[in-house]
Amino acid sequence: MTPSACRGALRVLAAVLLLSAAAASAEPLNNPVAEFSGLDKITGRIITFDVLIDETVQFGALQVTPRVCHTRPPTEPAQTTAFVEVDEITLANKIQRLFTGWMFAASPGLHAVEHPVYDVWLVDCKMQMGEPPAPEPEAQPEAEPPPELPAPDAVPED
Repeated sequence: MTPSACRGALRVLAAVLLLSAAAASAEPLNNPVAEFSGLDKITGRIITFDVLIDETVQFGALQVTPRVCHTRPPTEPAQTTAFVEVDEITLANKIQRLFTGWMFAASPGLHAVEHPVYDVWLVDCKMQMGEPPAPEPEAQPEAEPPPELPAPDAVPED
């Protein structure tokens, strides 16, 4: 390769690296609500619950407190993360810290809270609590009752 071709290739490489660094440094969006799923291993039920940032919600014996919940702008690849604290209320009524750290919605098994009875993992970050209610279905007109049929043991008279 000639020296001028090497310089051209280096310029292209530098431009690509600069653009990828700019894309990677895009500021995350702060969301006021973190959405979690929780599994109760005793009943086998999975529930989804929303928690406001810096608020605490109790799920079974666990207390879940998100401190931040980040998403990326819609023009960026999806990446939802939250910094979460999870405490357990013990049988002696003491609070014991089980987890402090980042949870990743794309990899729930990476930093999920695994407890002997409960599991908790991050699902999403949202701008508001809950989902809008589904529209009510339109009322259907009442159908006419079916005609009465004769009793099966009735014998017609001749």
